[in-house]
Amino acid sequence: MAVLINAEIDSLLESTSRSFYPTLKYLPKKIRGQIGLLYLLARVADTIADSKHGETEFLLNLLQKYNDVVQGRSTDLPNFSELADIQRNENEAELLRNVQKVVNGLEIYDERDRLRILECLEIIVSGQVLDLERFGPANEGGEISSLESNDQMDDYAYRVAGSVGVFWSKMSLDHVISLPAEKEEEFFYKGIRFGKALQMINILRDIPEDLRFGRCYIPGQSLEAHGLTPEDLLDHKNIDRFRPLYDGYLDLTNDYLDDAVDYIRMLPEGQFRLKASCMLPVLIGQRTVTLLRTGNILNSDERIKVTRDEIKSYARKLLRALIIPGGVRRLLEKNKDV
Repeated sequence: MAVLINAEIDSLLESTSRSFYPTLKYLPKKIRGQIGLLYLLARVADTIADSKHGETEFLLNLLQKYNDVVQGRSTDLPNFSELADIQRNENEAELLRNVQKVVNGLEIYDERDRLRILECLEIIVSGQVLDLERFGPANEGGEISSLESNDQMDDYAYRVAGSVGVFWSKMSLDHVISLPAEKEEEFFYKGIRFGKALQMINILRDIPEDLRFGRCYIPGQSLEAHGLTPEDLLDHKNIDRFRPLYDGYLDLTNDYLDDAVDYIRMLPEGQFRLKASCMLPVLIGQRTVTLLRTGNILNSDERIKVTRDEIKSYARKLLRALIIPGGVRRLLEKNKDV
């Protein structure tokens, strides 16, 4: 039974995640399944929250019912067929048709691991609920709303990604590594900032698409301080006015990525798989920040992203770096300057 569930979960992971699946393959087997399952559980919730459906209350109700079932507060799993039918991404539609299989994945882990998964998912879902309450459904052509402040942006980044850094760190410490007690607090702190780095990249890379669906994650207070409104970001000619503010957020993201590098350095030397699983998203993140600095993010015709070929190239470089003394440090330093 466990083998069957694992195979079904792995198939869903491979089809729904372009960038995370390669990272997952590097993870030590002792924690690969738990982290992969959390990703899928969170991806179901994210797909619900981001569905192009007209009613906020419908999506909030569906999201809450789903989370209640996963958390064990209910056994009444909603029917996701209606939502699956309106998905533009067939892989996400298939995920919604197989929610029960994803939930069943919890059965193969012990209580300690299940509680950690559920604890993190609860925090992630709370961020998605806030998203829906602030912005409503992701429907095209509506009025644009923005976050109010940098504190709201930071809170959102923690809920949907920083919390995963805590979960990842707990799983690593419980199953794979040990650190001196006095280092654990720093390890969790840098893990949180690692997660925030990846979410900030998502925010700063996806501005045109988010605006199209009425969502602006660049805080209104910051825009106002630079003489801008969310609507101004719809015009790519405003990039010069936006660039100082945008670069400031890229600088913050780089600071988070520097802490992610420190997080990797804290891992014991012999943990090649764990190091590799952390390094790949950092390498991709560093490259993405570089591309965002040089491109016009407000031009929706110029999609800025790291290509599949680049990801494969990083994977090859990473394997070489792991077996060469000092290779990890040199690869990270060189990549940041590219």
